[in-house]
Amino acid sequence: MMVKYLEENKGIPASLLWGLAIISGIAVANLYYNQPLLNRISEDLRISEFTANLVPMTTQIGYALGLLFIIPLGDLYERRKIVVINFALLTLSMFFIAVSPDIRFILFASLVTGICSVMPQVFIPVVSQFSKPENKARNVGILVSGLLTGILGSRVISGIIGEYWGWRTMYYVASCFMVACVFIVMKILPDTPSNYQGTYRGLMKSLFSLYVNNPAIRIISLRAGFCFGSFLALWACLAFKLSGPPFYTGNNLIGMLGLCGIAGALTASFVGSSVRRLGARKLTYIGSVLMIIAWIGMLLFQYTYISFIIGIVIIDIGMQCVQISNQTRVLSLVPQASSRANTIFMTTYFVGGSLGTFLAGSFWHALGWLGVVSVGIFLVICSLAVTVFTKQ
Repeated sequence: MMVKYLEENKGIPASLLWGLAIISGIAVANLYYNQPLLNRISEDLRISEFTANLVPMTTQIGYALGLLFIIPLGDLYERRKIVVINFALLTLSMFFIAVSPDIRFILFASLVTGICSVMPQVFIPVVSQFSKPENKARNVGILVSGLLTGILGSRVISGIIGEYWGWRTMYYVASCFMVACVFIVMKILPDTPSNYQGTYRGLMKSLFSLYVNNPAIRIISLRAGFCFGSFLALWACLAFKLSGPPFYTGNNLIGMLGLCGIAGALTASFVGSSVRRLGARKLTYIGSVLMIIAWIGMLLFQYTYISFIIGIVIIDIGMQCVQISNQTRVLSLVPQASSRANTIFMTTYFVGGSLGTFLAGSFWHALGWLGVVSVGIFLVICSLAVTVFTKQ
């Protein structure tokens, strides 16, 4: 049954919260279907591994653009309409990737896919704004659990489908998923009042002012972005690493490694509940140290499956410590401009992700797995440096 309206700080029905978490997972999965399939795309289109790696990088750039220019609309217009339009465009872009004969068309459709996959970031400010104060961090953690489950599931599903039915089939299936999401959103998402009165131009000016006048938001977003770059550096090159010697692993097994990150999904709700007790700064330290440990292990024992299984588990848990604590902190700084604050955070976050993907692809081409690990550790150290030399 659809909830007709929500009141700020009065609470969100559990059915709506979990519905948004599931839809968020399905939507964000579109960003990650390509990761276990990069070797197949490279072989099918007869392009280099570096060129194939432009697909996830372009998708992430599109996501950053969507965060910057689309998400602020959540403070200006009715959110349900924004979500429905973007999901409809996402349906078309996924179908276009499935039928594209050339990498140039795929890169264009991937850019659109990234732009239109940002809708879960409309849901997060809604959950934060309308949850009861004592439940805000926990509910954001539940939503992030849905997001992370979608990310993990996307790799498993695309790996299996890509191995047995081809990589294009995955995108046909994804397009069908998004058709279903359009109808579900129209059914369950209530109208939500806008937080800004004015024009889009004025809204973007206010976004810029929010960025300039809030150094805490800039600092917190930057350190989370560096860590996310490290996280995506792993997945940008994992398919290339495991499809070569001594593993020669198929796409189905590469995708199945996504299940190792279920620990991160299970951790998300716990981390959300721990934010008020430990604080974003301490959780950032914890998460960063875990990520460095994971990278070192995957370098020292790079010829064993167990090192990658354990490494993925640890790096996912570390990433959740960083993301949830810092995102919750940013949203709490300016609750009256939550969509715009989340825009700054997530745009910086995915710019960091794009940087990590690009650097990993470049260093994989030059130095192999040692280069990828070096990129991963370097980006985490950058995040730690931001934390150490600031008070946030």
